[in-house]
Amino acid sequence: MIVPLAHVLVLAVILFCLGLICTLVWRSNVIMMLIGIEIMLNAAMLVFVGGACHWGTADGQVFALMIMAMTSAEVSLALALVVYLHRRRNTVDTDEFRELQDQ
Repeated sequence: MIVPLAHVLVLAVILFCLGLICTLVWRSNVIMMLIGIEIMLNAAMLVFVGGACHWGTADGQVFALMIMAMTSAEVSLALALVVYLHRRRNTVDTDEFRELQDQ
């Protein structure tokens, strides 16, 4: 492996923290929350692929492919929900959707 595993793990931690910060800071915007979750899942995939390359197995790459499949399904459903809610309320602000719990 050309890049040491420690460098891969540091990059993954930085990406995960950035995704967590994005999710926590922009809780009022649904699209930014989805982007933050995607960044965190990409950090997890990076750890799986880096570990698989370090130990010479394909297990991490298989898990990364499974995460890619899961995130593509999650993104398609979440964006369809966002489009529906935007058409219904003309906003993607999560504070506007709190009253949907009562209905």
